[in-house]
Amino acid sequence: MENPALGEVFAHAPVTTEQHLDEVLDEVSRAHPLWAALPAADRRRYLLGCREAMLSAADRIAGLLTREQGKPLRHAQAEVRLSADWFAHTAALATEPEPVARESGARITLERVPHGVVAAIAPSNYPVLLAVCKIAPALLAGNTVVLKPSPVTPLSSLLLGEVLGAVLPAGTFRVVNGEASLGSRLTGHPAVRLVSFTGSTDTGRAIARQAAADLKRVVLELGGNDPAIVLPDADVETTARQLFDRAMVNSGQFCAAVKRVYIPRERSHEYAEALGALARSAVLGDGLDPATELGPLVSRAQLTRVSALVDDAVRAGARLVAGGRTAPRPGHFYLPTVVTGLPEGTALEAEEQFGPVIPVIGYDDPATVVAHVNASPYGLGCSLWGDPDRADALARSLDCGTVWTNTHGELRHDVPFGGHRHSGIGVEYGHWGLLEYTQIRIHHPAPREGLAPRAGDQESS
Repeated sequence: MENPALGEVFAHAPVTTEQHLDEVLDEVSRAHPLWAALPAADRRRYLLGCREAMLSAADRIAGLLTREQGKPLRHAQAEVRLSADWFAHTAALATEPEPVARESGARITLERVPHGVVAAIAPSNYPVLLAVCKIAPALLAGNTVVLKPSPVTPLSSLLLGEVLGAVLPAGTFRVVNGEASLGSRLTGHPAVRLVSFTGSTDTGRAIARQAAADLKRVVLELGGNDPAIVLPDADVETTARQLFDRAMVNSGQFCAAVKRVYIPRERSHEYAEALGALARSAVLGDGLDPATELGPLVSRAQLTRVSALVDDAVRAGARLVAGGRTAPRPGHFYLPTVVTGLPEGTALEAEEQFGPVIPVIGYDDPATVVAHVNASPYGLGCSLWGDPDRADALARSLDCGTVWTNTHGELRHDVPFGGHRHSGIGVEYGHWGLLEYTQIRIHHPAPREGLAPRAGDQESS
């Protein structure tokens, strides 16, 4: 495995063979009935045990996470702590049976039961947190879980498997590692009944097609090319600072980061210059250096993609305000970049770049720009900046999963998160996310006063 801050191999990860994957899936399939039969209170206690185990191993997990992913160590530590707490937040959720009919003596109830084996596929940007966001609700619901991390960040997930494996019953949770071919074999395996995936839209489409063959359920959190729309009354200095911070989260490698900024045309130059000054002052470096603000991109492939998108925009006539090239140092570093004057249809605006780049795009009318962002195939999140009343009125016109006002990318454990259109199917987080890992079973017992005649059983006169 490569340290993206140095561009050097620092470790090797075991690769799961197809035969071993089949053995793992056989194990979790056999473990499922026993885990599902446990009282919910017992499963909650196991989740709380997972939290304590993660906290005990937090420094080991965070250090490995920084070395394989590149993020500053303090951010890796925060990710691990939040992941541990996610087990506790999830353990507090409930899926009690619900009465759905009581008339004429009926006692019909709706119950939430597990799917069976869940394949959880996590990305490289938050490999620990986005894995736990799948593992915890899946386990609470009574499923067993096989986690496949990104092949560029498997080490923290393999360590997570060891840590949680010491707490959970055998076969309840396993981690496998490999390239895309292993992921395809996992998601297509007949033992798997639900696939929970976070990643690119193209891979999500492939999983959905594969799942359709045997009617697997899917939860897909896919690409997000989130726009921020700045209204004319917004304060430049305050808004520019917040936009910059929310665009550069994890060096832009965050599904709900600001990916493009729309500014009233007469103020676009002012905002571009303010954002450019912030970009030039940001401190890039190794995540193990306490002074580092922005780490590297996770892989050479991602660095190449971001570079190509910016170079294409500049060739088309866009203007670089700051950055626009790789950093003159080892590792996969791209300078924080601000670009303006993009011709209409430029890929840097239309596609999710997943890097430290802010396209600044002028607009003439708020209603027109809302229609423009709604025309995008993506619909994960969007933010509006300025007068709250005016922003809230426009928010109702936006076609996306989450609309923020005067902030962006604020995700909570108790609020569902998911996208519209090509940004996904289903939601994660909180009660609504837990429900994705269950299926409905209706319990329709005989009426208390005895069996009622079925329709058609009585003779007609």
